[in-house]
This record gives sequence, C-alpha cells and structure tokens, in this order.
Amino acid sequence: MGKKSQRPEPQGAPAVRRLRAWQILSALLVVGLVVGVLAVGGQSDDAALREADDNPPEMVSVPGGTFWMGRNDGPPDERPAHEVTVSPFRMDATEVTVGQFAAFAKATGYVTVAERAFDAKRYPDAAPEFRKPGSAVFLPVDVDVDEQRGAWWRYVPGASWRHPEGPKCDVKGKKNTPVVQIAWEDADAYAKWAGKRLPTEAEWEWAARGGLDRKPFCWGDAQQGDGGRWYANTYQGRFPAEDTGADGFAGLAPVRTFPPNGYGLYDMSGNAWEWCSDWYDPEYYAVSPKDDPKGPATGPRIEGESQKVRRGGSFLCDDGYCRRYLPSARDKNPTDSGANHTGFRCVKDGK
Repeated sequence: MGKKSQRPEPQGAPAVRRLRAWQILSALLVVGLVVGVLAVGGQSDDAALREADDNPPEMVSVPGGTFWMGRNDGPPDERPAHEVTVSPFRMDATEVTVGQFAAFAKATGYVTVAERAFDAKRYPDAAPEFRKPGSAVFLPVDVDVDEQRGAWWRYVPGASWRHPEGPKCDVKGKKNTPVVQIAWEDADAYAKWAGKRLPTEAEWEWAARGGLDRKPFCWGDAQQGDGGRWYANTYQGRFPAEDTGADGFAGLAPVRTFPPNGYGLYDMSGNAWEWCSDWYDPEYYAVSPKDDPKGPATGPRIEGESQKVRRGGSFLCDDGYCRRYLPSARDKNPTDSGANHTGFRCVKDGK
C-alpha cells in the first residue's frame, strides 16, 4: 500500500456515544461514536467480505516475567511505577487485519456497533444526522489544539470497518491493513469467536516492551534509529493540519511494515489503538496486585459511564501533542466507541 494523504491523533480525546455526539459535536469536542441495538445493513456489502483471509493469524509466544509497569515521570494515571509479574501467554503477531475481521463477519454475520441502527425510542432528542449508523472520523483542520481540542473529529454516517472514513472509502485491496472502526464489544466478539481473548493491560505493556524494561520506547532509548529510521507509524508534521508522512505513511500502514519488537510483535506502538480487557481506573496502579493483575471490577464513571483501556497509540499520535504511543501510556473509551484509528489484537493463555 502506498502513502495516504490524511489523518492525525489527539491525546485525551474522549470518545462519546452517539447519544452525546449530537450535543457535543456542535461544540467541536467529539471524538467518537455510535450506539444502537438493531442490526441492519453490513451483510449486503460483499466488497469487504471478499477481502476475507481464512488463514489463521500468526501468534507468538510471550514469556512470563516481572517488570516495572507505568512511569513515575509520566501522567498521573501512569503512576506509580510498580512491579508486576505476568504469566506466559501467546499474542497475535500483528493487529487484527481487515482480512481476518472480514473472515469473522463472513462466517458469523456479525454486525459491528457502527453498522447498527439508532434506537430512536431511547434517544428521542437526537438530531436527524446522528440517527444514521456511522462513527467518528478524523478530518485534518488548521486549529489551535489547546483552544479547540477535538475539533478534528466528525461523526460520519456510513463510517464502519468496511468504510473507515465514510461511504466513499472502502477496504478493497487492504486485507493486510489493521481493521479499524472497532468498538470494544466488537473486538470482544471477534476474540471469543477465534477462541482467544483481549489482553489485560499488564500483559499488553509487558508484551509491548519486548523484554526492554524501563525503556521509553518499545524498541529502546531513541525515537529513531540509524539514518533516521522510523520504528513506528505515528504522526509527523503540524497536528492536526498536515501529516507529512515522514515515516512513509500519512494514515494506516499494512501490518509488518515497521520492525517488530524483541518478542516478534509488530505495531505495538502506533498504527492503530488496541483494546485491552481491563476497565479503566486512573488510580488503579496504587492498589494493583503484583501477580497477573486484571484491572478493577469496574471503572469510575467518566463522561457518564465506565470505560475500557486502549493502548499503543496510533498513526495520529503527534510527538508534540500526543505521546501515547509510548509503552507506558494509557487511554480509554466507552465499550461502544470506535474511530478510524482504533483496532485490536488478541491473546491466548499458555506458552
């Protein structure tokens, strides 16, 4: 896949349900989502299903071990750094691809959150434009990121994993690109179908570090390698107006484009955000158990609801604005929220 000419990412950009989108979007503060309970459409879109890849995803063995999770010089939710021991497990070598997710949708008829109809009885006051199935899409704009936070997100009817940026965009020829526009419940459904599960936050960070404890990046100490080599698909340029694509891409990159980490895992930094199984609690690290922590029983209500953890950052992470592509960085979203920079990967217990 060649270079694409678009897209960036916000640091704490909160994803919101479609219920709130019609209220918040007018204030240019929305980052994401849809809600619905009636499954419609999707199945007739054969173009996406033709990308189905029936080959099982490669998984790599991640050894067990003990490491320092978090960062004392990071944001409050990354503190305190604390020692954690993780049991061995297996992890998808790459983020789940369009082809792999298409195989799931083809086999099961699953309809993602973004493809579902709006429940008008539940949300009678929503404006007509937000009653259509769709999702959050990044649109580059020339604004001050501090004064107009979130202005680069729009709710786009018709956006889904099949059409990540809306009806005029499709996934033809992109079976090896990470699937995006995935809500947590979509990722969980795929994982169960595949006989896997989503990683815990501790497993994810341990795997992302690739055996390099207390290093700032998944690959070591420096952001770039010899000759200015890039190790991850992130955002270069003036966010959110222009991504120069200095790393080779201004948008999603096919999996395995950038070097793997020490455990043989690709894109643990950048490309697409990845869902974890844990509920998000900014204060959880202070009470986390040492051995195989699985997160709190539920999370505090943020913007009206508990949210799940996302890790890894995406192609929209700008070094001057959003450094959430670092292995210690945490983020969160509601379970019914997706966007064109959010995907996932799965794990299995055992070696």
